[in-house]
Amino acid sequence: MSPERRTYPNRRQVKVTSESLADRAAALLDSGYRLALIAGHDDPDAFRVVYLFVAARPDRRVELVLSTSRSAPQLPSLAAISLPAGRFERELQDQFGIEGAPGQVRFSAVGESILQLKARLRLAHKGIEKQAEGRLIADALPLAEQVCGDTTVGHALAFCLAVEEARDWPVTAENQVLRAILLELERLYNHVTDIGALCDDVGHGLAIAQAQQVREQLLRINRQVTGDRLLRGVIAPGVTRVRALPDPGALIAIGSDLRQIVDLALGNSAVQDRMDGTAVLSSADARDLGALGYVARASGCDLDARRDHPFSALTAGVVSTARSTGDVLARFLTRADEIQHSVALLGQLIAVRPPLSAETTKPTWLTAGSASGVGLVEGWRGTIAHRIEFGPDSSISRWKIVDPSFFNWPALTVALADTIAPDFALTSKSFNQSDAGNNL
Repeated sequence: MSPERRTYPNRRQVKVTSESLADRAAALLDSGYRLALIAGHDDPDAFRVVYLFVAARPDRRVELVLSTSRSAPQLPSLAAISLPAGRFERELQDQFGIEGAPGQVRFSAVGESILQLKARLRLAHKGIEKQAEGRLIADALPLAEQVCGDTTVGHALAFCLAVEEARDWPVTAENQVLRAILLELERLYNHVTDIGALCDDVGHGLAIAQAQQVREQLLRINRQVTGDRLLRGVIAPGVTRVRALPDPGALIAIGSDLRQIVDLALGNSAVQDRMDGTAVLSSADARDLGALGYVARASGCDLDARRDHPFSALTAGVVSTARSTGDVLARFLTRADEIQHSVALLGQLIAVRPPLSAETTKPTWLTAGSASGVGLVEGWRGTIAHRIEFGPDSSISRWKIVDPSFFNWPALTVALADTIAPDFALTSKSFNQSDAGNNL
């Protein structure tokens, strides 16, 4: 198939002042948008902050851009209307002059009952975003794969989508199909890993042993498809290359095996007792905190970028796995459901029979100079957001990364209120958020 220019959602930029920011943001939130990221830009003549709001059905994206004096900056807080905004604002302080402090998880408990848990993360910022400044695209791509070790495809793809939008880089439909296949393979092996780990935390040795066998099968499939067990080195702007397509029959067998493991675990009354009703995150709290991925869906918030912000038309009809109870059991079952849906989706994608290499050479019309782009991807933990700006020399001037863990870590502390200390490990595993993805 000949390369085609991808049709990107209309990303509208609106310049705001310190006085109008809160009203503009509140209007977007009231209209069904959610805050996806806040990115600070240390420009030569001003301090600039970009607030990205996104909405689904149809895919919509609005950026509020606030510039303020470097000598007397005025950045009004949005924490009163958006809890995630407060965390982004504290991150801005970290990145522009405040020294980091050791990460801590502190309990306040009476006996075994947890009254409060404070997760003070960011032991240190890795500086990945800063390392990309001044680099060309090819030099920054390896950094994207290293944002979070278990989310190689998700972050590499979000980076590429942002670059392709900024540079008007054409891609073929087959290219996007290959990317969707890789994304589902990454979702599969991580969800299977978590299913096994949750069984381990409740002491079901047979279930964890069987889950580990299934995980190893998936990692071997990853290596057959890409040459790497963690799916590294196969996605670049305009390019996706694999060695082989997965065997649909093997994936169906894995789905069947996993279903039996889940039935085995839930057939044990001790497993049900530990998971059912433990560490509940209500739908209201999930919405207020901006929770994403399986954490949000287990609490009744049906968010999925494969459907809400699709990069391939073949993923737009993804089936909802939303549940309502918001407890450990719901997060366990949401993963189990998503494994089956991923197996089915992979069957549809493989049936397209895309070529093993889909590449678009750098086109003659590729835009140069200053530009920006946004990439939204449903990683296995939830929606990943990347925003890239290029300077006049076509090098990266700013790269903002938001892993879903940034939104979901506060939800863990809320869910743990009024639980018991012995359930901390089980609850933490049911969320399974990333330190690496949070401490950028």
